[in-house]
Amino acid sequence: MPEQAAGAMAGDDREDAVLSRMWDFHSGLRMGFMLSAIAEIGIADHLVDGPLSVDELAERTGNNADGLYRVLRAMASKGVFTETSRRVFGLTPLADILRSDTANSLRDVFRLQGKHFMRNAYAEIGYSIRTGLPAFDHVNGEELFAYLARHPEMNELFSGAMGNAAGQTQQSAVEAYDLTGVRKLVDIGGAHGHLLASILARYPDLRGVVFDQPHVVPGAERVLAEAGVLERAELVGGNYLESVPAGGDAYVISHVLHQLSDSEAIAVLTNIRRVMDPAGRVLVIDPLIPEGDVPHPGKFMDITMMALSKGRDRTEAEFVEVFGKAGLRLAGTVGLKSASSVVVAEPA
Repeated sequence: MPEQAAGAMAGDDREDAVLSRMWDFHSGLRMGFMLSAIAEIGIADHLVDGPLSVDELAERTGNNADGLYRVLRAMASKGVFTETSRRVFGLTPLADILRSDTANSLRDVFRLQGKHFMRNAYAEIGYSIRTGLPAFDHVNGEELFAYLARHPEMNELFSGAMGNAAGQTQQSAVEAYDLTGVRKLVDIGGAHGHLLASILARYPDLRGVVFDQPHVVPGAERVLAEAGVLERAELVGGNYLESVPAGGDAYVISHVLHQLSDSEAIAVLTNIRRVMDPAGRVLVIDPLIPEGDVPHPGKFMDITMMALSKGRDRTEAEFVEVFGKAGLRLAGTVGLKSASSVVVAEPA
């Protein structure tokens, strides 16, 4: 009888733990919205010099003190901010990431997540499940980049958020992958040239090309000039689905392929294969999804791709398939400190 009782209690404990975890997932929806709101308000920036009372924070930011207190109290229970004394809050390592002035800032990422045009797309993920099409287009009436082109303020926020996320990954890739011996590197979809600027600064004998849409690529001139590498860089505008600059012995494509469908990804890779040095390499910087139940941030990034675009994050087998159809073969992978990897291809 005691053994039966113990077994029953153990079973009850397991059931309680399962229910508790599911309630945590349910609370995660509210946590995401609170993070977005607090990032938008900029609370973390006001705490850089030390803890402040909720009344002071509310006065500085034009918010209701009771509402702000209740939200910060809930967030502090998860380690985002800390209540140092009654109704007085300070930064924690997690809250520090919501500051706008740190190298690891994700403030714009959380601000973007809270905007109606983004959060409504995530809320309609069921549409993507039913149809295989982007929920963003369904709820906003147009695809993401067309929407951003019509809303310059949101486009600026989107660019800031992508810069927050990509900067850490790109720096990790620069540190992890050795480009010694490469003479000319072409950055496909290089935007404002931050990745190429970091690479050229690290390899003084290297020359590079930033390739992106004609209205985007001029922004790279300032970034490259500030890094002191503009004289070794070329800015080229175009459409990577149609053609890419020739003559590189290395091509890097960072967080672009996962925005594209398989057919689009194959088109870009085929264009690279057609003009690259025969002994060259293609370096794809994207999440590399592990098979099975292994936890990986890329599995959730893939849901972002599903909601916002026709793209997807890929497993190694899926990379092998798209590379093969473009005349390339997988040569290796290099894991990064971030959620992404460098996936290396070479001519087949």
